[in-house]
Amino acid sequence: MLKTSPVPPGSHSVTQTPSVVPPPPGKLPAHVAVIMDGNGRWARARGLARASGHRAGAAAVRRTVDCCARWGVPYLTLYAFSTENWNRPPAEVNALMRLLGQFLRREADSLAGAGVRLRVLGDPSRLPPRLRRELDRVTEQLAGGRRLTLSIALNYGGRDELTRAFRRLLARGIPPEAVDEAAVSAALDTAGLPDPDLVIRTAGEERLSNFLIWQAAYAEYYSEPRCWPDFGPEALAEAFRAYQARARKFGGV
Repeated sequence: MLKTSPVPPGSHSVTQTPSVVPPPPGKLPAHVAVIMDGNGRWARARGLARASGHRAGAAAVRRTVDCCARWGVPYLTLYAFSTENWNRPPAEVNALMRLLGQFLRREADSLAGAGVRLRVLGDPSRLPPRLRRELDRVTEQLAGGRRLTLSIALNYGGRDELTRAFRRLLARGIPPEAVDEAAVSAALDTAGLPDPDLVIRTAGEERLSNFLIWQAAYAEYYSEPRCWPDFGPEALAEAFRAYQARARKFGGV
């Protein structure tokens, strides 16, 4: 896994106005996927409630979406809430759901103006009804976006996604000999999206945590030491430079 060098804690405060950072010269990844980790640790280090870390993380989402749209990255996928995250305290889960709804309401118009299209990955059936309605409304509002496809993984788990995909194939009556990689890919939540080129995980962690386990088979991985609320244009540019330094062989020589 690719790593950056450690940086001093709190070196990129979300209260600062992010500087305009140019994209690294060279080929950028077409599809970037991010495991947004460390909101709670960021808050705890500052003596704040975990909810404060999630709110600061929302600002990092805005920065990352803005950079990808400006730099010409056509696909961005964010791991927002996993199937395992329901095991967190109910108060934190409820706060996360409210924060996501607020983010959608506040950012929908600016996302539309930036040419962003929204897509939701995962099983929405367990999400609060109000949030599902908000997701449907904003997805419809942003349907015309052509600059960046923003996919948000909600109540998402890679194993759950594969299980639901196999059920779809069985329900369609597809014979066993017709089940190949293309058929499975077409039954996944990400059908129609290219596989991710680069997977970034913040807070120094180095595991997939059940994220895009089929799609990321040949993605490049990058471990970012900053917690998610401290992630900004400079950190994204560093990740892209590390990606550009890699030779992608896809099992070849």
